[in-house]
Amino acid sequence: MSDQPPPLILLVEDEPQMRRFLRVALEGSGHRFLEAATAQEGLTLAASHRPQIILLDLGLPDMDGLELTRRLREWCATPIIVLSARGQETDKIGALDAGADDYLTKPFSTGELLARIRVALRHERNPQGGEAPVFSLGRWRVDLSRRQVLVDGAEVHLTPLEYKLFTTLIRHAGKVVTHQQLLREVWGGVPGAQPLYLRVYMTQLRHKLEEDPSRPRHLQTEPGVGYRLRTDD
Repeated sequence: MSDQPPPLILLVEDEPQMRRFLRVALEGSGHRFLEAATAQEGLTLAASHRPQIILLDLGLPDMDGLELTRRLREWCATPIIVLSARGQETDKIGALDAGADDYLTKPFSTGELLARIRVALRHERNPQGGEAPVFSLGRWRVDLSRRQVLVDGAEVHLTPLEYKLFTTLIRHAGKVVTHQQLLREVWGGVPGAQPLYLRVYMTQLRHKLEEDPSRPRHLQTEPGVGYRLRTDD
């Protein structure tokens, strides 16, 4: 039996009914739970308790959730999942670019939230760049030190840009990565780089790596926002 305590989750949410609902759902699934009704209280609890996950509403009474996300990211690498009634693409992109790791639009199912939390916890416990720089997922094995990509044990040749795009998604595995973030990290903010480049290279990656490129299992599109390397089988 593990000696580690259950994951601690901090919820920053001003609606009492939502706080009660999530407390029951999360404690019932074995998590420890902290709650804050304001952004300032959330900052204080994040600093004093160091939770493993932060769930964050954007519509807070004392500070916009985007600003709270930016303030947290100044010193905190804890995964942040935004829970918001704002469902426009611009809202999602703004939250992800501010530093959030994922975004769920209200209303959402408890099952989906728990699945997103599991992904975030796996990423937190297994950060890329550790002592063994090997990423494995399903049929894939990527040796980051050798720059070697294997599918079902056979080496697959990727162009330098394909490899950089793929490893950027690996570095953010399980998270939504926005178009602009990918363009910045893969192309280095080169003038003229645009989402069309991403669509072309993502199509090439899917044909080389996915069993059915037309129905990708792992290299998934988040419409209008970006891409996600899905890590659950």
